[in-house]
Amino acid sequence: MPACSTCGNVYDKAFQIVHEGQSLWFDSFECAIAQLAPSCDHCRCRIIGHGVEADGRMYCCVHCAKQQGEGRLRDRAG
Repeated sequence: MPACSTCGNVYDKAFQIVHEGQSLWFDSFECAIAQLAPSCDHCRCRIIGHGVEADGRMYCCVHCAKQQGEGRLRDRAG
């Protein structure tokens, strides 16, 4: 059994993710998120959904983007 790439725990139900050609093993989604998910450029939370992006900066939501001065993104059309 491989050790978790984040915490080092050896777990019989670990799963593998290949990311950018690198094979990584995790014992939980929490560890996978901690290592792979981007952080919001405003509040620093991990972005586990789609998030939003402007000028190469990632945000968890439009509210955080607006707090950083990004005015082009919208929650809803119309």
